[in-house]
Amino acid sequence: MLSAWESFYVIVGSSAGALTGLQFVVMALVAESEARAGTGEIAAFGTPTVVHFCAVLLVSAILSAPWPGLGGAAISIAVIGGLGVIYAVIVALRTARTTQYRAVMEDWIWHVVLPLVAYVALVEAGATMQRLETGALFTVGAAALLLLFIGIHNAWDTVTYIAIGMNAKSATVAVSPTPEIETPQS
Repeated sequence: MLSAWESFYVIVGSSAGALTGLQFVVMALVAESEARAGTGEIAAFGTPTVVHFCAVLLVSAILSAPWPGLGGAAISIAVIGGLGVIYAVIVALRTARTTQYRAVMEDWIWHVVLPLVAYVALVEAGATMQRLETGALFTVGAAALLLLFIGIHNAWDTVTYIAIGMNAKSATVAVSPTPEIETPQS
């Protein structure tokens, strides 16, 4: 059953690996920008993106391995999902504690709610994989894609935030009012 998914996981896993490297570039941009993030913001918004990409890479590797049956793969997927659920709760707590940036609804959805949904889906898929092979494997595929898209969205969100933040600061400096020159009255 897993051999039918080989191409899917080669594509998804390769994408996750490449995008993990891209997130390192994003973090380099953060480090060089004038709008530096604090460690709390990086822990809430930057690090989870790398974790999600790595989870996709790990799921892809696990389901591409030559398992003799689905038992080992099912347990592995359920464990990854369980650890992901715990991590999503940790990210929620970190997000609530950020001081330099206050999360808006979109941030809560993309950084907390959707990853939690994906990791819960992995737990469920791992728990049912031996009984409901096809459905469980599609659930794992959907969860992996969701985590991949979450990572892409969040990396892009970070880059655009930096770009807009830097442009806003530059615009403020460039458009600062000139002092008025008093003209003598005659």
